[in-house]
Amino acid sequence: MKRVLSIALSALLLLTVPAGAAQAETGLTLRSSSALLLEKETGTILYEENAHQRLEPASVTKVMTLLLVMEAVDSGQLSLEEPVTVSAYAAGMGGSQVYLKEGEQMPVSEMIKCVAVVSGNDCAVALAEHLAGSEGAFVSRMNQRAQELGMTDTTFLNCTGLPAAGHMTSAYDIGLMSRELLWKHPKIRDYTTVWMDTIRDGTFGLTNTNRLVRFYQGTTGLKTGHTSSAGYCMAASAERDGMELIAVVMKAPSSPERFEDAKALLEYGFAGYTLAEVYPDPPLGPVDVLLGETGQVQPQLERACRLLVRRGEAGQVRTQLTLPENVEAPVSEGQILGQLEVYVGEELREKVPIVSAQAVERLTVPGIFTRMLRELLMARPR
Repeated sequence: MKRVLSIALSALLLLTVPAGAAQAETGLTLRSSSALLLEKETGTILYEENAHQRLEPASVTKVMTLLLVMEAVDSGQLSLEEPVTVSAYAAGMGGSQVYLKEGEQMPVSEMIKCVAVVSGNDCAVALAEHLAGSEGAFVSRMNQRAQELGMTDTTFLNCTGLPAAGHMTSAYDIGLMSRELLWKHPKIRDYTTVWMDTIRDGTFGLTNTNRLVRFYQGTTGLKTGHTSSAGYCMAASAERDGMELIAVVMKAPSSPERFEDAKALLEYGFAGYTLAEVYPDPPLGPVDVLLGETGQVQPQLERACRLLVRRGEAGQVRTQLTLPENVEAPVSEGQILGQLEVYVGEELREKVPIVSAQAVERLTVPGIFTRMLRELLMARPR
């Protein structure tokens, strides 16, 4: 059931903006083969081009590796302080690495930092083995999690992104897993925003492969990747004025063009869209409760409402409230009492349930007579 709900939620949230996303319409000129831009909170796609094209992700694969590790950390399965012992297999990974030695121990937090900052293949495999027993078992979890997120274009064969025939994903799927990582595990930013740091008591330096961390305002991550067959790829995230965007580019011809494409997508999103806070107008007043132990219940929005709108549309946001004058007891906490409809101009964009902030029990028969007697006594002339 969890898996079905997760896939349904992903499908619901990743809604394409009706205006379309062709380069001709947006003014964007990208050099990457595939691209995607989405807003993290609502999951709305703001731009896509060949977003479902199956391509090699290179080290952007490690977004899923980091997602599984952070899920284990946040659930208490892993401690950031616990040591990870390096196997001969992990130490021999090659490619981007921090040159772990067989038998070396390093805390989980340092391993995460090495994966996030310098894309350490050796650290990624060491974490995978520590968490699942073997890289193969960990990769099975990666593919299972991909299915749960609705990543239908994806097949993982390793946890590093090193070349392997059939190891494929898409910009769309990278957007899904990047959003899940940033949305559900905000602590990952402690690692993905590091520009320079050290490990091994300051004897080994780290510099982030994501140059946007240093040179683009508001960057929060996320992961770069490159092999000769995959080209230059990345998932780039940045936040400004409370809105976080995720840009994915795949198979760019060069590293500078990869970063320029990612920046162009982010700039397009920040320049064109904003998140508008929505509140009921007029404010929600108490609702009378008939035959309740208390006479009123306070309604509230089931969830905070922030609406993604094009810049310039914020002044067109209006609300329409549906709420009864009274409700009959019993009333349970969280019971739906009404609905807030949110419009941009004449277009209905959101429906938010209005629920009871507290429970109200129904009066018993003795309670009804007690109340009637009390009211009679209060009404008697003195």
